[in-house]
Amino acid sequence: MKKIILQLFFLAFIVSVYAQEVKAPPTGIIEFISNELSGIIKKDSKVEIIAEGFQFTEGPLWLEKEKMLLVSDIPANTIYKWTEANGKEVYVTPAGYTDSTKRGGFMGPNGLVLTPEGKLWICQHGDRRIAMMDAPINSPKSNFVTVAGAYDNKRLNSPNDLFLTKNGDLYFTDPSYGFEKGPRDPKKELAFNGVYKMNKSGAITLLIDSIDQPNGIGIMPDGKTLLVSNSDGRKKRWYSYELNSDGSIKNGKIFYDASSEQAPGLCDGFKIDKNGNVFATGPGGVWIFNKTGKLIGKIKMEGVTVSNCALTPDGKMLYITAVQYLMRVKMR
Repeated sequence: MKKIILQLFFLAFIVSVYAQEVKAPPTGIIEFISNELSGIIKKDSKVEIIAEGFQFTEGPLWLEKEKMLLVSDIPANTIYKWTEANGKEVYVTPAGYTDSTKRGGFMGPNGLVLTPEGKLWICQHGDRRIAMMDAPINSPKSNFVTVAGAYDNKRLNSPNDLFLTKNGDLYFTDPSYGFEKGPRDPKKELAFNGVYKMNKSGAITLLIDSIDQPNGIGIMPDGKTLLVSNSDGRKKRWYSYELNSDGSIKNGKIFYDASSEQAPGLCDGFKIDKNGNVFATGPGGVWIFNKTGKLIGKIKMEGVTVSNCALTPDGKMLYITAVQYLMRVKMR
C-alpha cells in the first residue's frame, strides 16, 4: 500500500506541475530575511519574464563566451537557447530521447554542463544516460555519445543533474522522474535512486542510495562540501556531505529542512556562487542560503512553480526556470 501511495503522489505531482495553467503572468518578490542578502542583491532588483511558451523548463546553463543561455524543456524533448538579441530559439531537438518508439512524460533533457574542452554534456531522461553532444556548441546536432549509462551492469534511471569538478570528476543524481510510468515502472533496473561519482577514467561509484529522489547537486567553491537536494514531497530537504581527498563522502547531514513549508514546489535544482552562497529552487520560489546553511532571503514566486536556476560568472545575473517561463533577476 505504501508503494502505491508513493507512486500516486509522484504521478499527481508531475501531472499538476506539467499541466499547470497560469491565468496571469507570475510575479516574484525578493524577501530580505538577513542583511547579508543586501550584499548579493540590490534592494530594488526585480524578477523579469524574458521568455515563455515552454512546457516544463529545467537545467539552465549560461555560456559566457557565447553570451547565451541554454534551457532544457523536458516534455518537449528540446534544448532551447536564449540571447538578448534574439530571445528564445530552438537549439537542438531531439535532445533527451532519441529512440523511434513514441512515448510521453518527462522524456527529454535536463541538467547541462559545459566541459573545459567545450563539449556539452546532457542529462537525458528518456535515453537514461549522461551524453555528450558530438557537435560544436555553435553548430548543434542530435548526435550523442554516452558518457555514463549504467551502474553495476544495470541501466541508470534518468540522470537529472550533474556537477563537473576542475579535476574532471563528475557527480550526478539519478532519480526516477524520467520513467513514463513513475518510480515503479517495470523498466526500472536499479532498486534505488542514487547519487554517483564518475572519475576521469569512466569508473562510476555509488555515493548515496538513501535519498528518496535526489535532484539538484553541487560542490562548494572550496571543494570540501557536496550538496544534494531531495525532491521528495515528505522530506523537502537539502543535504550536505564532507568530501574526502579521493572524492568520496562522509558525515552526511541536513543542510536545511523545508519539510514544513506548505507553498507549492519541491527542493529542486540549485547553483552556488563563488562565495558559497546557495540559490536553491524550493517550495514557493528560490531559497537563498549563505555557505553555513543560514537562510538569508527568498525570491517568492506567485502563480508558478520554479525548478532550477543559473548564475553568470560575475554573479550579477540569476536566471530562473519555472514551468512555461524563463525569468531573470539583475542582482547587482
